[in-house]
Amino acid sequence: MAGSPASNCSNTLVDHVILDLDGTLIDTETLLDEVYAKIVWKYGKKWEWDGIGLIKRLGKRPLEVAASLVEDYELPCTADELLDETLSHVETMWSRAKALPGATRLLKHLRAHKIPIGLASNSPAKNIRSKLAYQPGWLESFKVIVAGDEVKEGKPSPEIYLEAAKLLKARPSSCLVIEDSPTGVNAGKAAGMKVVAVPSIPSKIARALYSGADSVLNSLLDFRPELWGLPPFQDWVGKALPIEPWYLGGPVIKGFGRGSKVLGIPTANLPTAALGSQLSQHVCGIYLGWAGLSNRGVYKMVMSVGWNPFFDNAAKTVEPWLLHDFPDDFYGEELRLIVVGYIRPEANFSSLELLIERIHEDAEIAKAALDLLPFSSYQDDKFLTTPLAKQ
Repeated sequence: MAGSPASNCSNTLVDHVILDLDGTLIDTETLLDEVYAKIVWKYGKKWEWDGIGLIKRLGKRPLEVAASLVEDYELPCTADELLDETLSHVETMWSRAKALPGATRLLKHLRAHKIPIGLASNSPAKNIRSKLAYQPGWLESFKVIVAGDEVKEGKPSPEIYLEAAKLLKARPSSCLVIEDSPTGVNAGKAAGMKVVAVPSIPSKIARALYSGADSVLNSLLDFRPELWGLPPFQDWVGKALPIEPWYLGGPVIKGFGRGSKVLGIPTANLPTAALGSQLSQHVCGIYLGWAGLSNRGVYKMVMSVGWNPFFDNAAKTVEPWLLHDFPDDFYGEELRLIVVGYIRPEANFSSLELLIERIHEDAEIAKAALDLLPFSSYQDDKFLTTPLAKQ
């Protein structure tokens, strides 16, 4: 889902932030999907990985989720039995739950500026603390924590957010909620708070479900505190955000062929099937980094990750543009990439000309930023020039 600018946040000042946990700060849905798939398979059912079921489950209390699954999959057990079985699996898996992109950065920033932070999650208190225990520095970041089993009604009722505001000694109108689910968005708005949505549902059919939010972002990497009267981030370098580097590689394939044919921009596409697990960990957007061809050299590159809304791709793709003029193509050669910075969220454009203009603007940002630290320090990384077979 492409990010959109805050529509109702102008002249809005907040002094407290209340965050959801699952799907907003950490990725627990992936772990739950693994467990649900095993359980329904045991009953002879096939787990559906589409977004329709996720829409029904997202943001609900655990017992409500279990009841929904029993009904949808016609399981021969009660919701309580399914919940007990689910918990017996996932309680040993929380150590695998990963922080979502931008989550740790946001918490550190708010804490450094002494912005009071609350956590409001439909999960039981025991589960919340178990999850937080595996994220260094997170537990002490929250001034208050309100769990789903500590209020009478869970989201979409506003009760959990109103209780968090009460404990923070804050007026609801001075609180900013950050949520990933339509259920949570509705709860925050019902509490009289401003709400930023960072959707966990990428499906196009789900976009309308977030229409009640004051702002909808592609990821927490795109959150701009200053729009809400909060201290701005100061960690951008040359119009790019340094990120924890990620490494990928594979043979160059022709892909859709549109990079050079339609855009006049020769992208060196990698096979997405082999990158599936890596792609799922990273948000859609435009990145910068270094590209290595073992027989040619190391080059600056700018790269898109996502569905490319203008072309409406059927699958998530990786399309790096090596910022160098090559005399011939290099299909089949092994390409090594180190992605070190983030430029912007994925976006749609009203015309091909505007798309091409923005791609060239991204390239200029990448060229300039990669001459600066910390980005430039990765240019000599041996990963870029060592063939995969020798690693």
